[in-house]
Amino acid sequence: MTTISTATTQRLDHGDGDGLQAVLLDMDGTLVDTEDFWWQSEVSLFAELGYELNEADRAHVVGGPMSRVLDYLIATTGVGLGQAELTVLINQRFVDLLAGGVPLMPGAERLLNTLAAHGIPAALVSASHRHIIDIVLDSLGRHHFAFSVAGDEVARTKPHPDPYLAAVARFGAEPGRCVVVEDAPTGVQAGLAAGCPVIAVPSVAPIEPGPGRTVLRSLEQLDLELLRAVVAARV
Repeated sequence: MTTISTATTQRLDHGDGDGLQAVLLDMDGTLVDTEDFWWQSEVSLFAELGYELNEADRAHVVGGPMSRVLDYLIATTGVGLGQAELTVLINQRFVDLLAGGVPLMPGAERLLNTLAAHGIPAALVSASHRHIIDIVLDSLGRHHFAFSVAGDEVARTKPHPDPYLAAVARFGAEPGRCVVVEDAPTGVQAGLAAGCPVIAVPSVAPIEPGPGRTVLRSLEQLDLELLRAVVAARV
């Protein structure tokens, strides 16, 4: 995969004509089953520091970004370390867990193959940092994506719309014709704020149906017909 700046437009040569232009996919918890990896990293580190995290804490931290997660954990536990040090420690534990392989979410491989077969461009849009994304892309397959946008490559990451707006701009597309696929409330919020139709497949925290979003139980329920339908409902 060639990394290009967010200011560079990636011309759309495919898509659905006047309908679906592109699919913007979250990574952790959406395409790869790594939300448990993040949680294990956070729980084990804070346990060593003398603090026990519970499932109520997990509901608050799912979906990142790391700055928001650590704001919560520092305020909740009163740990004496700062964000910068905690970020390094958690990221290293996460990378260590990735070394054992990255499991795909059910339906992820089928979805990516379907998009490729029908010439629908896809981008990976994650709150994770670039070095994490590059490791995961080795398992997902870089060839599935026109490009990826990392959380440390935008001024504001999810729940702000910036990552999805950057992806739409790089495609030279229209937000209403780019479907966002997410698993966490922060990502859903980001997609909606960017003006994109959102398909949510909750991984840990519940997501209620609402305007502009469609909630599924699994990626196995997501097909090209539904992607086209949610765009048609907007245009």
